[in-house]
Amino acid sequence: MKPVIALVGRPNVGKSTLFNTLTRSRAALVDDKPGVTRDRLYGDGETDGKAFIVVDTGGLGHDEDDLETVIGWHVEQVIQEADQILLIVDGREGIAPYDEHIAVQLRSHATKLTVVVNKTEGVEASTAVADFQQLGLGQPFAISAKRGDGIVPLMQAVLHDVSSQDDDVTGDTAIDESVPAIAIVGRPNVGKSTLINRLLGEERVIVQDRPGTTRDSVSIPLMRDDKHYQLIDTAGVRRKARIQENIEKYSVIKTIQAIDRCNVAVMMLDAQEGITEQDAAICGMILNAGRSIILAVNKWDGLEEVARKRIRIDVERRLPFLPPCDVVFMSALHGSKVDEILPAVDRAFASATLRLPTSLVNRYLGKALQTLAPPVYRGRPIKLKYAQQSGVNPPTIDIYGNQVQGVPASYRRYLSNYFGKACKSSGTRIRIRFRQSENPYASRTRRKTKKRSR
Repeated sequence: MKPVIALVGRPNVGKSTLFNTLTRSRAALVDDKPGVTRDRLYGDGETDGKAFIVVDTGGLGHDEDDLETVIGWHVEQVIQEADQILLIVDGREGIAPYDEHIAVQLRSHATKLTVVVNKTEGVEASTAVADFQQLGLGQPFAISAKRGDGIVPLMQAVLHDVSSQDDDVTGDTAIDESVPAIAIVGRPNVGKSTLINRLLGEERVIVQDRPGTTRDSVSIPLMRDDKHYQLIDTAGVRRKARIQENIEKYSVIKTIQAIDRCNVAVMMLDAQEGITEQDAAICGMILNAGRSIILAVNKWDGLEEVARKRIRIDVERRLPFLPPCDVVFMSALHGSKVDEILPAVDRAFASATLRLPTSLVNRYLGKALQTLAPPVYRGRPIKLKYAQQSGVNPPTIDIYGNQVQGVPASYRRYLSNYFGKACKSSGTRIRIRFRQSENPYASRTRRKTKKRSR
């Protein structure tokens, strides 16, 4: 699984800036005013081919008000889940008393800890880290999250001893292709554990009416009709955590990791509550991870026909970005339509592990180009020459051509959808990557240019 790296420290030391740099995004709000980040924020990063999950946390301050208590609880949860902790400190301000207090708190945890001295622009590294060596947490690293200085050496050192089976960011993951790994995901209390028990035919996992019962990802083998499956029950993913409710003991990180190491994700929806924004966000998380998806609309029994029609419409209206996939309207509690889940998993698994001969891939590419040619980029046509499959889970197609840097996202989606329809894939989005073709005459052109310059 991908290692988890948590960013911890006082307010306004640059944790969110470092988060955005590591994830190459602007997901975290950045402001000079301290205390902007309150909730945990999760993102994917990659350094030298090693993938990881990075978690931004709220600043730890000395004020004992309710907000600080909430943030402190969140940070404690992240520390328990993290493989690596980066203690971010401010190189401009120097060591502060609360830095020492945080270091004492973190030292009691077995998780590896690294001190990162931020905001060291224009200062020599040895000078910037000198004061922070007294924390007794090893050699600090000097970086500038804003400019990106020192980030690569830091991450190389942090990830050096991390053993991860899912470091390959190209699309192939270390998953046994003969046994489908099925992650049951969704919001809390939608019936994930109930579905697991129904599929297994026994009370294997704890089921309660209140949300938050499942705290970790539980992997359970299943055999049905001489076929082997691996079920993964996950904790519910909420939009926001409320520490006032003591039942809020889920793990978003474990759910993200479960999605990352599965082949097929069964996304459970609550027919009684309808499709929510968080449902759409989790579906997006599944697709971004490149996993096949099945929609399981639970608590279907007892609904009136008007409510059933509304749910069917909402699935199409609220989740239009999903590829064509199986939708199972079921009741995990009573068992109705549950027998349709595994056949749907088989179809999605076959699509996730699909392997196409190169000749067929190029035939599909040729038809796609005839139907809709790529646009012009900077006054020159984009030429897509040939393609080949380079990975599975999800199926990944590399397309070689000229001017590929100008291919818009809309045309990439068109090709992905075209290949998906041509392959009759179920719940799987074909990943398209563009590669610049090498010019066989490039070296000869350079020689002529040198001769002319003489």
